[in-house]
Amino acid sequence: MSELAPSVRKVEAALAGSGVSFELRQLDRSTRTAADAASTLGCSVAQIAKSILFRVAEGDTAVLVIASGANRVDEAALARLLGQPVQKADAAFVRERTGFAIGGVPPVGHDRPITTFIDEDLLGFEEVWAAAGTPFAVVRLRAAALAPLTGGTVAALALQD
Repeated sequence: MSELAPSVRKVEAALAGSGVSFELRQLDRSTRTAADAASTLGCSVAQIAKSILFRVAEGDTAVLVIASGANRVDEAALARLLGQPVQKADAAFVRERTGFAIGGVPPVGHDRPITTFIDEDLLGFEEVWAAAGTPFAVVRLRAAALAPLTGGTVAALALQD
């Protein structure tokens, strides 16, 4: 394995300090999308814990949703939980609030504390894979560890067709 990027080391340090068991992998292929990650890792798209940052529409508040890679986030459900409308954050806001670029945003290690919600569908898996600081790094975690690790709230956030 080549030397870890500073952003991956930041995630590794956050996880090591948490007491949570994890496996960090640096890959030769990009895991920028859930489909890319699942293909590279040999798991289902649903086992990919994708991190999507939203911005409260009226303000500067960031909200992180950790969702199953198979699901689209129901923004109306998220807005109801927050009591105010949300919109997807742009790349500059994501980097400013998390310290990471889109495609590599992990569940932990952010530059600032972020209100976090976890898609309840992820809890149907024993283990999930999440970005670990770059589009070429991933971390395997127990799904049940996501809420205690992030301080996140588990909620029904999958968009129903």
